[in-house]
Amino acid sequence: MTIQECYTLMKGDYENAKRRLMKDTLISKYMLRFPQDDSMAKLENAVAQKDREGAFVAAHTLKGVSANLAFNWLSRTSSELTEQLRDRTDDPDLKLFEAVKESYNATIAAIKAYESSL
Repeated sequence: MTIQECYTLMKGDYENAKRRLMKDTLISKYMLRFPQDDSMAKLENAVAQKDREGAFVAAHTLKGVSANLAFNWLSRTSSELTEQLRDRTDDPDLKLFEAVKESYNATIAAIKAYESSL
């Protein structure tokens, strides 16, 4: 699997990632590190604990990391959840949270498929 195919599978924007990072070797390097990022685990824990501040911070971090790597689907869903949580007065919208989980899982699956093809 190529990096471009991986980005297609995760509904990302390879061309945007290429403009940002310039080289496929750098895209690959940072993409393969993404599964070790603990933002999703922190988000899940915060949602389970009804920790509005923790959920906001985790969603915001996930949004930033995914945007920097041009993981568009994950960036969009985590951005929507971030905005819903921004004032920290409401519990996370579970539909938005499920959308983040779905896009996160698809992103991780695409990265793992890419990694196994190396």
